[in-house]
Amino acid sequence: MTARVSAVTTSAALTLALASRMTDAALARAAELGALVSAAVVDAGGHLVHFQRMDRAEIAGPTLAVDKAFTAVAHRIATAELAELAAPGGELAGLQANGGGRYVVFGGGLPCWSADPAGDVVVAGIGVSGGTAEQDIACADAALAAFTAAVRPAG
Repeated sequence: MTARVSAVTTSAALTLALASRMTDAALARAAELGALVSAAVVDAGGHLVHFQRMDRAEIAGPTLAVDKAFTAVAHRIATAELAELAAPGGELAGLQANGGGRYVVFGGGLPCWSADPAGDVVVAGIGVSGGTAEQDIACADAALAAFTAAVRPAG
């Protein structure tokens, strides 16, 4: 598998307030792009912490957003990177057919990392769905930037 998407040099704790800022950032970026999306943040166990859906966003978006976040946490990798790995002949071929159908192998899901004395750990996952894959990725990147800004040590 590939390297992690984000490294943060603190032991971050995901809070409801931080998860809310993350989904706010994703929706703000979606508005800039003219996309209508749903955004979800899950904790390290894959449990939903915060969710937002823009008015008139597609009906499949809520489920896909949560599942993208879940997939990013479960596999510790961006969902966009899973497409090739899950393709026939890939290292994780057929992944999307497992996990009770929850594994999503296209862009919009990112793990959020924290450096911990015991080693790097995934603190949360962000999932965005409703735009094009590129728009979903851009919105997830905005949410990750909000996470990183909140947990980065001053200095």
